[in-house]
Amino acid sequence: MLIRQGHTEPWAERLPMPAADAMSDAQRAAAQALIDGPRKAVFGPFVPLLQSPVLMERIGSLGEYLRFDSALDARVRELVTCAVARHVGNQFEWVLHAAAAVKAGVAADAIEALRLGRRAAPLADDEQLALDFALELLQHHGVSEPTYTAAEARFGKTATVELGALVGYFTMVCWVMNMAHTPVQAAEGQRALEAFPL
Repeated sequence: MLIRQGHTEPWAERLPMPAADAMSDAQRAAAQALIDGPRKAVFGPFVPLLQSPVLMERIGSLGEYLRFDSALDARVRELVTCAVARHVGNQFEWVLHAAAAVKAGVAADAIEALRLGRRAAPLADDEQLALDFALELLQHHGVSEPTYTAAEARFGKTATVELGALVGYFTMVCWVMNMAHTPVQAAEGQRALEAFPL
């Protein structure tokens, strides 16, 4: 079952995967690079981004570093990605990363609370700090001095910069999918996000 992305009606996927015979050489090369890399397929934000193959490659490289090579612990990366997906109402990143967060060691109850728009708990100290940092950045477009100082003391300068970049990266790819109405395949046992009341 497909979970729709976006709440406008009439609903339609705006930028679906182009047929292989309709792709330009640049699109085929960009798609193959994703297939050959750690993602192993073209999915999620890369479907609409394929309309701009150079942009897709550059965004893909950034995401590959932040997802797979960042100095941040996987638990922290996955939790923060879930917070971004919840904040911008993105089904694809939620479905993918909620399960990954639990697998990485974040409490399932905390992820479910986040899905419902409640305070995520229970969380480890580093998870709570990273979540506070991410939510401040998302809600206020900056980070307070106490939160920044605590993050730098806990994670170090490099990982703190990467934490801010992680929030920005996932906000960007979520917005691209929100704009494109990129749907996601429902995962067994994984609940989708519900829209917050307007």
